[in-house]
Amino acid sequence: MDRQGVASFARFVACGGGVGLASSGALIVLAGAMPLAVANAAVSAVSTLLANELHSRITFRRGRASLRVHLESTGTAVAAYLVTTAALLGLEAFAGDAGELTRQAVYLSASALAGIARFAVLKLVVFARTARPAKAVRPVRIAVRTHTPEDMAAVA
Repeated sequence: MDRQGVASFARFVACGGGVGLASSGALIVLAGAMPLAVANAAVSAVSTLLANELHSRITFRRGRASLRVHLESTGTAVAAYLVTTAALLGLEAFAGDAGELTRQAVYLSASALAGIARFAVLKLVVFARTARPAKAVRPVRIAVRTHTPEDMAAVA
């Protein structure tokens, strides 16, 4: 990965991590006012839209996200959710008595792998299609009038 790719990955982690931390706080606040599942759904929807917009504007520097970008980015978030859920369900099926540290290790590992895959899909597919073409340079014609000494004498 080139320097630009590393920089965009760092922005991806910062934006996604920031939204994740804010979402965690929002979930704690909302869970006191409504059922946890409803709070989680609300926080997930809002945080996904926010993260999509931040990735479009900051991570990949493409400006405001279009509806297509929001839908495709949301698809990658859903795929990442399915990967982490499958990892946790797999752990429960094969090692139902695993401790909390093991559960967290599996979850964080699956999240990291899903995040790397999500970044790759966003960079190579979703935002590759929205790359702004370079502006064409149009030649500029400049008219230059030259004056002879006789022309200047006639003016004076």
